[in-house]
Amino acid sequence: MELLHSSWLEIEDYLKFSNGIIIPTGSIEQHGPIGLIGTDTLCANDIATEAAKKINALVAPALAYAPAEFNMAFAGTASISTSVYRDFCVEVFRSFERHGFEHIYIMNGHGANLDPLRDAGHTLKNASVRIKSWWDFSRVAELRSQFYGSWEGMHATPSEIAITQTKHRTLKTDLAKEPPEKLTSEFIKSHAGDKHGSAKEHKSQFPDGRVGSHSILATPEHGTHLKQAAVDALCIDYQAFLVS
Repeated sequence: MELLHSSWLEIEDYLKFSNGIIIPTGSIEQHGPIGLIGTDTLCANDIATEAAKKINALVAPALAYAPAEFNMAFAGTASISTSVYRDFCVEVFRSFERHGFEHIYIMNGHGANLDPLRDAGHTLKNASVRIKSWWDFSRVAELRSQFYGSWEGMHATPSEIAITQTKHRTLKTDLAKEPPEKLTSEFIKSHAGDKHGSAKEHKSQFPDGRVGSHSILATPEHGTHLKQAAVDALCIDYQAFLVS
C-alpha cells in the first residue's frame, strides 16, 4: 500500500489494524559512469515497495534529497546540509507520529543519512524508529561478497547498480570498463558512512565517481537475487519490529 496513492479515509482504516509505516531514504547523487543519479533512492524505494505489497504494509514517499556534499563536483548531484536533513526528517516523523504511527521503519540507501536519521528518531516521544540500510541484511551481504568480492567497493557499487537494473535503465559506456583503484581496509574503515573530503578533493581522487567499485560487474540477474534477498529480510524484520 502506497501513501501517495491512498486517500485519508484509507489511511484511517489502515491505522485500525496497523501502526507501522515504511519510509525509504536515499540521495540524489552521481553513481559513476553507469549508475543512475537516483540509485540510492531507487534501491530503497523499490525494496520497500515490494516488501510492503507482500506484507500489506504502508510505504511512504521516499525522502530523496540528502547530504551528499562530497559528490557536488559531479553534475546532477543535489545536496542538503546534515542539519537541514535532520530537521526535515524530524518534521516528517512527527507528522506520522501525530496520526498514530508508533513504528516508523526506515529503509535506507545512503550512508550519509544514518547519523541524522538516528538523531531525528531520538526526538520522538510516542513512536519508535528502526533504521536499516538494505545492505545490512546478512543474506544481501553474502550475495554482494559472492558476486563481487573486493570489487564491491564503497560507492557506485555493482550491487546497487544491479538492483536498479532490474526495473530501470541499464547504461553502457567504455568509461566503466577499466577497474578502479582498489581500496585499502584503512580507507574503507575511515570513510564508512560516506565520510569523505570536499567535493573538489573527492573528484580529484575518484575522477569517474567510482570509489573502489567495479560497476560494470553488475547484471540484472544479480540485481534480482540481491533485491529479493533484501525484500525477504525486510518483511521479516519489519514484522518483528511491529511487535517489539
